[in-house]
Amino acid sequence: MTESKVANFVIDFDSTFTQVEALDVLCTLVFQDEEEKAVALKEIERITNLAMGGDLSFRESLESRLAILKANRKHIPLLIESLRPLVSKSFRRNKNFLAENSDSVYILSNGFKEFIYPIVKEYGIKEEHVFANTFEFDDEGNITGFDKDNILSRSGGKPALIESLKLEGEIFVIGDGYNDYEIRKEGKANRFYAFTENVERKNVMDFADHIAPSLDEILYHNNMKGALSYPKNRIKILLLENIHSRGVKIVEEEGYQVEVHPAGLSEDELCEKIKDVSILGIRSKTQVTKRVLEHANRLMSIGAFCIGTNQIDLKECTKRGITVFNAPYSNTRSVVELAIGEMIMLIRNLPDKIASMHQGKWDKSAKNSFEVRGKKLGIIGYGNIGKQLSVLAEAMGLQVYYYDIDERLAIGNAIKCTSLNEMLGEVDIVSLHVDGRDSNTNIIGKEQFDAMKEGIIFMNLSRGHVVDIPELKKAIESGKITGCAVDVFPEEPYSNAHEFISELKGLPNTILTPHIGGSTLEAQENIAEFVPNKIISYINSGSTTNSVNFPNLTLPKLQDAHRFIHIHHNKPGIMAEINNILASHNINVMGQYLKTNETVGYVITDIDTDYNKDVIKVMKKIEGTIRFRVLY
Repeated sequence: MTESKVANFVIDFDSTFTQVEALDVLCTLVFQDEEEKAVALKEIERITNLAMGGDLSFRESLESRLAILKANRKHIPLLIESLRPLVSKSFRRNKNFLAENSDSVYILSNGFKEFIYPIVKEYGIKEEHVFANTFEFDDEGNITGFDKDNILSRSGGKPALIESLKLEGEIFVIGDGYNDYEIRKEGKANRFYAFTENVERKNVMDFADHIAPSLDEILYHNNMKGALSYPKNRIKILLLENIHSRGVKIVEEEGYQVEVHPAGLSEDELCEKIKDVSILGIRSKTQVTKRVLEHANRLMSIGAFCIGTNQIDLKECTKRGITVFNAPYSNTRSVVELAIGEMIMLIRNLPDKIASMHQGKWDKSAKNSFEVRGKKLGIIGYGNIGKQLSVLAEAMGLQVYYYDIDERLAIGNAIKCTSLNEMLGEVDIVSLHVDGRDSNTNIIGKEQFDAMKEGIIFMNLSRGHVVDIPELKKAIESGKITGCAVDVFPEEPYSNAHEFISELKGLPNTILTPHIGGSTLEAQENIAEFVPNKIISYINSGSTTNSVNFPNLTLPKLQDAHRFIHIHHNKPGIMAEINNILASHNINVMGQYLKTNETVGYVITDIDTDYNKDVIKVMKKIEGTIRFRVLY
């Protein structure tokens, strides 16, 4: 990006430079009675919105608000202290830009200079560049009004003042109100940016030359160097399948452009939707196939808001330099608790007894009803969930056996089995907790059902495709399985509005649940915290900690440097070429980090901020480069 000459920036104060309307804050300081405060705030807000929308003359608005306030000079220092931490985030972030370009930065406000200048001077803005109203006081320091000779105390004052300044060069106005747009409307500015970081006024946005969710966006739009290498509002996130509101809030607060969809999408729908998406958030239903990824030209990262990632083509993601993050631990407790609850229900024959009660049948009997204590539980898949189930089950008096194709150390008194069929012939209850890799397809089929003890309890809370459903149905109907719980299915509806179809419906002592093993508020909140923060860390710093498909690198915070992120095919010589390019451009390397897997190499290089930007073009042309970006 090339830098251009800085234009004149004319910036509003209330709800632009600061996150709030200063007179609203003053109201909270003046009124001690909460009820009076609430009434006054509501009326001031109403008057402010009328003025900001162009539906009330500014002078009427100002007089009305000051009459409500009844403030005193002593309140002004308190107001200043309250406003200091409320400067808009993107202005705080770009403090250096404001100071370095103070000759061309102006504050133009219908507020009051008594509290505005003490705030903006800390950002390097000159006093002679601050234009605002001034208070009038009586002998006791009470604010009685304002200087009515000040051009800014009347409607149309802002365009008139700009005209009087006779500024050379282009004039860009940044504000949230209609009176800011009036400067552009009257032909006194080249461009009006509707600033929406703090408040969105549709009747103002409709007139804007450009809508700016942050100062970063304005600087980027004008090829000017700000605090961020890329405005966060330009990073589009698509969240599918009713992601928990906490996760949505986290990415919205980060400043990303967020679109939420309550259900999963078909492959065709996702191919269309994903074209301009940078980050995709899904749960278990949405299939991110190679075809989908071929349409994802901007995609940088995928968040699986669940444990499994078999619904994502991880190999293709890695080839394309797309990181994938999941939540491997966040819902384990929820799944385990459901498994324990269901095994107790099934061994007591409760599903059938409950159904009979709803039909008016009273069947009080101990027949086919047992305790779990003393029974043998077989766990297939001894990962995070399997191990936690093992611990809780043993505490309840069950004897635990487990089988896993990977080497797993036993927890407590659990017994490792070397053969799946051996274990199936030994246990009274079997619970599946395997991952969704393709090789696990139908790992439980006719042979395994034949190997099971008569009267076994069978549960699958892992993946739908790991069980041969027709064979499971036969085993239930024959009485081989006397109780069954299934939470996952080979084909599941995209949303709650779609019909659930399964051969297992209506079978005796069978619990069917709609893939809710991890669907507790606690689990979904944990996932909604974990996954977005991992993605944000990757976007902001390049850190790939806990990525399921990328080399894991935990990176230090970037300080006073630019960070080059280079993703490339893992082949010899690329690291040497990177360093040769940096040396040939006389670039001072402040830190460098490298990690590879069998597919890609991931190189992070922190460099001094003073360098020839032509090096970026050269780095992108290195043979084998998949993706390159610059962070600062």
